[in-house]
Formats: sequence, structure tokens, C-alpha cells
Amino acid sequence: MGDVLRIGLTGGIASGKSAVADLFARRGVAVLDTDQIARDVVAPGTPGLAEVVEAFGPVVLAPDGSLDRRALRERVFANPADRRRLESILHPRIRAELERRSAVAGGPYQVLVIPLLVEGTGQTRVDRVLVVDCPEELQVARLVARDGGTESSARAILAAQASRAERLAVADDVIENDGAREALETAVAALDARYRRLAGGAPDPG
Repeated sequence: MGDVLRIGLTGGIASGKSAVADLFARRGVAVLDTDQIARDVVAPGTPGLAEVVEAFGPVVLAPDGSLDRRALRERVFANPADRRRLESILHPRIRAELERRSAVAGGPYQVLVIPLLVEGTGQTRVDRVLVVDCPEELQVARLVARDGGTESSARAILAAQASRAERLAVADDVIENDGAREALETAVAALDARYRRLAGGAPDPG
């Protein structure tokens, strides 16, 4: 793969990871999103989808033959054994495809979007961890507005993830996403400059 600097971008659900990743991409940075890879490895006709259907039955298929992600998520969310089974199918494929894409993406550094990086399910090598952070109350409000669920369901999703404190404890860099878009752009521009310096071998001033 080479010695390209790899930044692991993570954060809780509805924290703004996608917005931050998009800002890096607009600056010409190679952004590899494991959520997108997770969709790709179970696209219609793939061995990944065939194995998921074999494990959980055709009930997880949508009428068009694609994976019904909501039906699958509802099944595994409350069943740890099913969740582990699904992870055993998906995670090796996601890791292999991530490494393949990273090897050809190039660039002075790469941003790897890994929502569950702190939970340890990704098992992916990164050189720095960048956490997109915001207050949990803001996460709940965004999640309810985005998905149309209830506050209780949003809080249950948050409870299933690493806590805000756990993410911040492993962060090398933090972007606060609780304000204006302009502040987010400024923060990404500063980190882009920093990562380019680090990728070039300059010492990190801290």
C-alpha cells in the first residue's frame, strides 16, 4: 500500500462526518468511505449479498433484489448473535476492499471514514484519528429530523455506539460541528494544511 498518511475520520451518528468528509474531498483529498464500501460489497450479484441472504433468509431482500438495509438493521440491532454473524460476513470484505481502494487512491494523505473506528470493529490501520464531535442533544435532534424517528429510538442508537467521551479519549484531532458551516470549513482547511505538512515529513507542532 505504501506509506501514505491515513486519517481515520469517525464520530457518532449524526455528528456531521459526511459534511466533514465532503469538505476534505473538495480540497482534492482522497476520501474512502467504509459506509459506501459496505453498500458496494452487498450490491446485487455480489458474493457478499448471497452470503447475507443465506445467513438471514430472503426476508432481508427488497422487491428489486437489493438488500433491504432497514429490515436487516432491525433484525440485528436487538440480537447480538445476529449482529456478530453479519459482521463476520461484512467486515473482512469491507477491510479488503478498503485496502484495495487505498492502494490505488494515492495522494499525500487519505481520509478513511470509519464510523465504528472507536468500537474496534474496523481493525483498520490509521495514523491519526479525527473525531467529529457535537453535543449528544444535538445528535438526537439531527437524527430525529433526518430519519423521522422518535427521540427514544434516537437515544437507543446512540447508546449502542461508543460514548462521546470514549471517542474523544482516542482522538488526535477534533472538529467541533455545533456551529456555522463557515466554522467547519475553516477547521477542515487548517487540518488539511496540517496533514499535508505531516505527510511531507514535517514534525507535528501539537
